[in-house]
Amino acid sequence: MFASLEIPQMTPQEYLAWEEQQPLKHEYIDGEVFAMAGGTLPHNVIALNLASTLKSHLRGKGCRVFMADVKVGVSEKGSFHYPDVIVTCDARDKKAKRIVRFPCLIVEVLSPSTEGYDRGKKFTRYRRIETLKEYVLIDTEQMSVECHRRNENNKWELTHYLIDETTPAGIEPEVHLTSVDFKCPISLLYEDVDLSPDSEE
Repeated sequence: MFASLEIPQMTPQEYLAWEEQQPLKHEYIDGEVFAMAGGTLPHNVIALNLASTLKSHLRGKGCRVFMADVKVGVSEKGSFHYPDVIVTCDARDKKAKRIVRFPCLIVEVLSPSTEGYDRGKKFTRYRRIETLKEYVLIDTEQMSVECHRRNENNKWELTHYLIDETTPAGIEPEVHLTSVDFKCPISLLYEDVDLSPDSEE
């Protein structure tokens, strides 16, 4: 995952001022700060593929698309996280400079060190954001996209898009992100990503 730093607990305001001066990114959870782990090349490419396609899709529609260097604030008191991709269409975020507070879509690209956290405690925190309509998890080891969507009863439902050995030849799932009315073949998200076993040590 990522390492907790040996520093005193901070208030949200202290963290935000401190984080502005740091060369590395840190998340803020319950008064503690955590150094962010670096990502792999496939992780970066997948996030870029989605963000660039979303940017084109949403051009002129009043939405903003951000990548990993932008914080999401769950509330004024925290926690603060750095998702891989964020979309906000809320007018209250139009003039934001440092923090997105009203996202409709959050995407995390999974890595072995953070997958459990992204599925568990981080998703629990993200669900507190009232404007969030969709939380997406993208695998880096196989073509697998999990879309968690908030329904009209404020319950979360899962739609899973997957290509594996059971997928019929010539059949490719189309990923649908309903929060921004976006559709694309799952292979587009994995363009230029080598999913073969990693030989680099």
